[in-house]
Amino acid sequence: MTRYQRMIQLLEKEFQPSYYELENESHNHAGPEGRETHFRLVLVSERFKQKSRLDRNRWVHDLFKEELAQGLHALTQRLFTPEEWAAKAESFEMKSPDCLGKKS
Repeated sequence: MTRYQRMIQLLEKEFQPSYYELENESHNHAGPEGRETHFRLVLVSERFKQKSRLDRNRWVHDLFKEELAQGLHALTQRLFTPEEWAAKAESFEMKSPDCLGKKS
């Protein structure tokens, strides 16, 4: 099973999202082909209600502790309740920050 597949399983089980996008952005960074080190996540879940942005990010980060310990280098994440997402979805554009190992 790939890291991407493991991450999807964890996200679906933990958050039961109404919407998500998980994109492997590793190809934009220096290193061998086929690696899974840089990801971008948009996640919409009812479970984020009553949680601050910091608490949401910590929750996701904690969920992926094992992956982070085993080579996951970067996870850009934007986390929304369904109501927040409904207000932003039409104009939302997610850009990951540049990495020092970014391909030129």
